[in-house]
Amino acid sequence: MVSEMSDLSISKNDRASHSKFITLPTILTLGRVASIPLLVATFYMDGWQGTAITTSIFTAAAITDWLDGYIARKMKLKSSFGAFLDPVADKLMVAATLILLCTRPVKVAALAHAPWLLIIPSIIIIGREITMSALREWAASQGSKTLEAVAVNSLGKWKTATQMTALTILLATRDCSHGGPAILAGSGVLLLYIAAGLAVWSFVVYMRKIWKVLVR
Repeated sequence: MVSEMSDLSISKNDRASHSKFITLPTILTLGRVASIPLLVATFYMDGWQGTAITTSIFTAAAITDWLDGYIARKMKLKSSFGAFLDPVADKLMVAATLILLCTRPVKVAALAHAPWLLIIPSIIIIGREITMSALREWAASQGSKTLEAVAVNSLGKWKTATQMTALTILLATRDCSHGGPAILAGSGVLLLYIAAGLAVWSFVVYMRKIWKVLVR
């Protein structure tokens, strides 16, 4: 009888652990990762249909990025696996989109003559994300105070919102050639540079916070 009760207790604990591991926010995050191959495949489809599908996939991913965090906080479904996977999914989606746009730039006259205009902010944003991932991993090994110094701040949130908006615009207008859509595409490029600037600024802020912790 004791053995049966013990086995039942272990079974309940296993189910609880499993349900905590696979939560609704985690499923949304995994869906975001799974959508990246679809994004790549549809990006190279010709015509407005490919543009519409690619933009829809990226927009849905951007929405779930906000939604999974909201659900995790509202329903208290936070998990260590979800906390690890969420930023990884974001970085993969953003990096993949930036690389795709660099391989086939928006069809705007200015970008046709200066394709490096997209390459510069892309390198800055991807480089910053890689560096921040390494920095947060190092901070986690140094203690809670150092880890708190690299916690996401308002600048980081503004950077994310700006780059998501910029990438959505650039994906939606990548087949335009003149007129109003071209102006909209230009605004997407401008927002991408603003996002790159915010990325550098927020990185400097993080480094200053870390420095203050280390010199104490």
